[in-house]
Amino acid sequence: MLIDLHAHAPHPEYYDQHPYWGPAFESQPDGDIKLRVGEWILTLGAPERKKALREAHARGETLQVAEYMAKWADPQHRLAAMDAAGQNAQVISVPSHCYMYWAEPEFGVPFAKTVNDSLAKYCSGAPDRLMFWAHAPLNVPVEAAKEIRRAVTELGAKGLVAGGSNFGGLEFDSPEMDPVWEALCDLDVPMFVHGYNQSVTWGKEANTDRYETTAIVGMNYDETKCFWYMINGGVFDRFPNLKVYITHGGGFVPYQLGRMAQTNPNLDVSYNKKPFLEYLRNFYFDVELHEVPMRQAMVEVIGADRVLYGSNFGGSDAVRHDLTSDLKLSQEDMDRIRWKNACELLHLDPAKVGKVGDPAKSAGKVGA
Repeated sequence: MLIDLHAHAPHPEYYDQHPYWGPAFESQPDGDIKLRVGEWILTLGAPERKKALREAHARGETLQVAEYMAKWADPQHRLAAMDAAGQNAQVISVPSHCYMYWAEPEFGVPFAKTVNDSLAKYCSGAPDRLMFWAHAPLNVPVEAAKEIRRAVTELGAKGLVAGGSNFGGLEFDSPEMDPVWEALCDLDVPMFVHGYNQSVTWGKEANTDRYETTAIVGMNYDETKCFWYMINGGVFDRFPNLKVYITHGGGFVPYQLGRMAQTNPNLDVSYNKKPFLEYLRNFYFDVELHEVPMRQAMVEVIGADRVLYGSNFGGSDAVRHDLTSDLKLSQEDMDRIRWKNACELLHLDPAKVGKVGDPAKSAGKVGA
């Protein structure tokens, strides 16, 4: 069995919601399609889209936004790709560029509801294989807590997806965030942390971020900052049952864990009441790293019981092969990473998780 907890799901029902913020996929002069959020334009594409653009140019054509939207709206396209990848289930989330923590609450609060309603409807097409992380307007924590409770209890969300830093100026250690942690603990659901391009918050300067640095480097920094802030800020002392899953192999956490643990007691200001490493029990990390030795080392440092399977399915940096295939692990540890930990964390009955279909039949169904 294989359950992928890191898989984004663009959906037409939550795009084009605002004249300025969008988010909007727009045709470009070169025939490409790019995402715009306010002033910011995404300049990082997936290899599949780049290949499609080259092929369209060769035919004298351009890419069509409507064609992309139609595929994103149909869960059968995702299920066919999951079958080809041997995945039983995915927990999907809104792409990080669309978190909207930087937008005014008058837009961001209803936008979160639209996202969750759209993803719930999408997942209803195959509820044994498709689940979702709730989106919430974390720049307005009280409203965010309300939306988390609604999404989990009424729509079936499996937890919260959150950026790694900067929720309209708030951070993970901000006391204003406590209603969010209280909601997650009351509901006994985890938080999935995925950084976002901080350049999207830069207004007129949004497109001065060279080489998508706030994405390629910055997301890992922000995810590490989440870990550092939550422990030093005493969040787990107030909410000891809070569970946090950090993607991209945990940002930089596993590789600088000893340094953080050694320096924490030397800080003039920190609020954790227990030794730093004792808070690892509140965290999970995934295997989305691109080198086998790094994945192996991460599992050995963190422990297989705290590691999940996440691939950034369909994304630019997605690892498009089985991330566990080359790891030197016992069968028990392999099963933990591939599905057991996910079932325990998300309260899933493995007997009710869907089966992988025949890729050939799935492809034929999509093409019909």
